[in-house]
Amino acid sequence: MNLYVRLMLLYLRRVRAPRVSLWDEVRTPFTVVPTDLDVLMHMNNARYLALLDLGRMDLMLRSGFWKTITDRGWYPVVTAQTISYKRSLTLWQRFDLATRMLGFDDRHVYMHQEFHRGGKVVARAVVQARFLRKGGGTVDPSELIALAGGAPDLELPHWVDGWAAATRISHSQG
Repeated sequence: MNLYVRLMLLYLRRVRAPRVSLWDEVRTPFTVVPTDLDVLMHMNNARYLALLDLGRMDLMLRSGFWKTITDRGWYPVVTAQTISYKRSLTLWQRFDLATRMLGFDDRHVYMHQEFHRGGKVVARAVVQARFLRKGGGTVDPSELIALAGGAPDLELPHWVDGWAAATRISHSQG
């Protein structure tokens, strides 16, 4: 239930938040609440992944891209992600989640997301996503870029190709 409350607050916040480009970085503020905690009394690792969803939603809402894709019957799905943790977050601590586009390949969109507290990185994630059509099929990244009015020259870091290949589950494996 906590995530639905946060999603509703995100929708309300976007009315006052400055409009951004899809290519900008957005910072989404959060506070650690009791339902975020695990038995060791720090934020549960699964909660980080759920908040990554909200950070990506914040970028798409504030840029207007969410309405653009949903009007076409498109929606994003995460196909792979990796996250590294450096520090813990504990009850009532405030932190920001920075979200930005990292780049594209021939099938996927990549996002870079970092949790920050007090100017320090708490955790860092890279998320790979595809966009699907409600009627079936996938949306080519070139269609997304065209719909967004073009994209800046985003060059994926070299390691992303190897990571994407290593995380891919082939048809023969599943």
